[in-house]
Amino acid sequence: MALNVADLVEHAVDTVPDRTALVCGSKRVTYAELETRANKLAHHLAKNGVTQGSHVGLYARNSIELVECLLAVYKLRAVAINVNYRYTKNELQYLFGEADLVALVHERRYSPLVAEVGSPGPTVVIDDESDEEFAGVEYEAALAEESGERDFAPRSPDDLYILFTGGTTGMPKGVMWRHEDVWRTLGGGIDFVTGERLTDEWQQAKSGKDYGLVRLCLPPLIHGAAQWAVLGALFCGSTVVLVPKFDPAEIWRVIEREKVQVAAMTGDAMGRPLIEEYQRGNYDGSSLFILNSSAALFSYPVKKLYQELLPHTTLLESIGSSETGSTGIGAVPKEIVKTDGTKVKLNEDTIVIDDDGNKLEPVPGVIGKLARGGHIPLGYYKDPEKTARMFVEVDGRRFTVPGDYARFEEDGDITLLGRGNTCVNTGGEKVFPEEVEGVLKSHPDVFDALVIGIPDDLLGERIGAIVRPRDGATPTLSELDAHVRETLAGYKVPRSLWLVDEIGRTPSGKPDYQWARRHVEEHAHQPV
Repeated sequence: MALNVADLVEHAVDTVPDRTALVCGSKRVTYAELETRANKLAHHLAKNGVTQGSHVGLYARNSIELVECLLAVYKLRAVAINVNYRYTKNELQYLFGEADLVALVHERRYSPLVAEVGSPGPTVVIDDESDEEFAGVEYEAALAEESGERDFAPRSPDDLYILFTGGTTGMPKGVMWRHEDVWRTLGGGIDFVTGERLTDEWQQAKSGKDYGLVRLCLPPLIHGAAQWAVLGALFCGSTVVLVPKFDPAEIWRVIEREKVQVAAMTGDAMGRPLIEEYQRGNYDGSSLFILNSSAALFSYPVKKLYQELLPHTTLLESIGSSETGSTGIGAVPKEIVKTDGTKVKLNEDTIVIDDDGNKLEPVPGVIGKLARGGHIPLGYYKDPEKTARMFVEVDGRRFTVPGDYARFEEDGDITLLGRGNTCVNTGGEKVFPEEVEGVLKSHPDVFDALVIGIPDDLLGERIGAIVRPRDGATPTLSELDAHVRETLAGYKVPRSLWLVDEIGRTPSGKPDYQWARRHVEEHAHQPV
């Protein structure tokens, strides 16, 4: 079976060539046009030294060209390396070296930083509205000189996929997967809801032959969840809608214009400004019947607002990581309470283990670490020590353990608590930031919040809250203290408060804990 990203997209091309594949702003391409353009870029890269196993950096915001780049690289059995477009010079220099890039595709706006760092090899530049001077070949010029034929060597399920992750708690690290394994866990090769294992490589393409959904991907493609939201949709012949930047008003206009049916977003960071813009404006969201949130906290007040304003839309939450792929998915119930976090049903390959690596039975209230078996990564790129720490053996089977903690509920589902390395140990009690953040965000004066541990002589760590107030509001520590105590135990209440104009987050909306720690070190907290 040709269980390879490029092959699976090509199956959709051969099934629905005339259907619109991608939309971004005023640009749109059919599956046949996407195929031709990706083939042309692949031929250009091949002429400039990109071969099987070569690493090609992709440094751009969401665009049709960026998706074409992904496909072109995989058609050559090469490896696409995601480059975070918010990186500073030092971070960019680190990644270019760490990832062993041999070629680079970047947007023109990033030319000055590329020039400072030095391009790792032949460079293709995607034109944008900037007028920066650049070195390399302009994207459309590169395509114009090449053949659009699909005349590549056979590919393998063993071809390498690498996703560089991190940067919120440390320098980025490359997670290595086989194409088949990452497709099984993130691309629909094992059905997310039914658990069915696909046995026909054409099954996804055939499923979209008569009808294709319109799917909007809001997170940037520099992150794995977004890449696989797009790739999984293309495997099924869907029409994928992209936006180059997060603009809530424009996004609702896009949803109206394109009649978007399914949208993917990142928790409150995207969800709250989106639904509050919908509340203020005069938009038609009637086409949207599924909204899937992943990778960050989707809090109670934001979920409730969606349920009130878009009652016809089913809200989904999914959990996973770069090291595990998808570990669970669940629908948000119509009746939720303030203490409900991200609650999902685990898939068959995911278990919960204790700190000694023993499997835990689904007893309500029991807390442990999520572990995924079956189709899992090969390890971290060029880091055997981290690779060894990533995996555990349970009952003779190999599992990957990224460090996410979860609690069993009465119905056997689990509630995600958060990553262990962000857990706050205060006076011997463990506090998971997302639980406190969710309650803080239900205060009427709080727009966004991030919780970290602050060194404390008595408690070891105390709870620190960094809060972005709503416009015109100035919540006090005592007010937030009283609000949090209505829902959570006293040891989980913030003891220090910083008010900010903006919470530091990654482009995908995940909390930036490095930013948070720098902020509390450089600024005094609010007086009690």
